[in-house]
Amino acid sequence: MQRNDLVRRLGEALVRRGWFVCCAESCTGGGVAAALTDVAGSSAWFDRAFVTYSNDAKREMLGVSSDTLAQYGAVSRETVIEMARGALTHSAAQLSVAISGIAGPGGGTQEKPVGTVWLAWAGPHGIDAVCEHFAGDRLAVRAASVDRAVAGLLERVR
Repeated sequence: MQRNDLVRRLGEALVRRGWFVCCAESCTGGGVAAALTDVAGSSAWFDRAFVTYSNDAKREMLGVSSDTLAQYGAVSRETVIEMARGALTHSAAQLSVAISGIAGPGGGTQEKPVGTVWLAWAGPHGIDAVCEHFAGDRLAVRAASVDRAVAGLLERVR
C-alpha cells in the first residue's frame, strides 16, 4: 500500500476516535510530519512535530534525560521511549511516534550499524518500542523509517 493511502487511513481512524497525533523525530528530520501533512485535511488530526536532531534538542524540547543519553545514546530504546512520552506531554495529541537512528552513510558502529533505527509509539495503549535495521543508502533508510512510523501509528489507532 502506498504511503498516502496509509496516511489517509490513519487520518480516518484518528478522526473516528477524536484523536490527534504528534511526532518526535531525529534521523528522519521531519519526514514523518511531512508525510502526514502531505494529505489534505490533516489539520483535523495532526497536532505538531518536534525535530530534535541534537541531544540538546531532545533534552530541551522533549525532556529526554541527560542520564539516558549518556548511558544508552541517542539511538536507543530508552531514548525513543522518552521522546515519545515527551511529545505527548508537550502536545495536545493522544498518540505519538518517536524515531532516532543512524541513516548514514557514516556514524555507524559495530553495535549500531548504519540502518539501525529505534521507533516508539505512545498513547492510551501504553508505549511500544522496536528496533529496525533498514538496508540502503541514507534516503532509503529515512524513507523506510517514515513508512514504518506511519504503519505503526495506524496499527495503534485501530
